[in-house]
Amino acid sequence: MKIDGGCHCGAIAFEAEADPATASICHCTDCQAITGTAFRVNVSVPAAQFTLLKGEPARYLKTTADSGNKRIQAFCPACGTQLFATAAVDNPPAYTLRVGTLSQRNQITPKSQNWTQSAQSWLAGLASLPGKARNA
Repeated sequence: MKIDGGCHCGAIAFEAEADPATASICHCTDCQAITGTAFRVNVSVPAAQFTLLKGEPARYLKTTADSGNKRIQAFCPACGTQLFATAAVDNPPAYTLRVGTLSQRNQITPKSQNWTQSAQSWLAGLASLPGKARNA
């Protein structure tokens, strides 16, 4: 599936070819801390299928992620939007894109969940909470 996206302020833009079946929810404590919420939704794309169209992301090296691996977290240096993560190696094999940055985010449905041992217990009750279509 052809996807495109970018940061909140428009300084960074990218396009890629993604397999929607790779979309997942990550409950690891790193994702919780870096997003400031309970989880993050990701989709993986091969590096050869990812093209940066505009701007240059800033990069932060997480020296030991929950997985035990070194991970690069890329974000917009102007607005701070989290864009992707990748292996801390030359020529990484793939990018894990943040679904919230995609123009097609409503077409990417998570197919699995990772690090459920770290999932917040209150997530199970979300469907029963009252909701508003818009916040007045």
